[in-house]
Amino acid sequence: QVQLVESGGGLVQPGGSLRLSCAASGSSIFSVAVMGWYRRAPGKQRELVATITLGGFTNYTSAVKGRFIISRDNPKNMVYLQMNNLKPEDTALYYCNSDPPVHYWGQGTQVAVSA
Repeated sequence: QVQLVESGGGLVQPGGSLRLSCAASGSSIFSVAVMGWYRRAPGKQRELVATITLGGFTNYTSAVKGRFIISRDNPKNMVYLQMNNLKPEDTALYYCNSDPPVHYWGQGTQVAVSA
């Protein structure tokens, strides 16, 4: 079973950037074909925002396409989300997990975008 720990969130002004990290332990993410970043905004359901396959193929929800970049470092068991040109609507608790999400959810990392 993979344990997931997210970090890198914070408070940033609109137009700013953050880089989120997800550390996986307990098992290698080499065994996880697709990893993803999810987010849950206040009052909304959790949504999948970006995915990456073992081979590095990426996909993004339209709301973040062109602004977010997902990457993974399999030997280090890490997944990253570079978030650029952040908007207030990106404010949410961000999680990583497989796609579909089969592992226990971590605590997430809070991203707040506000002037």
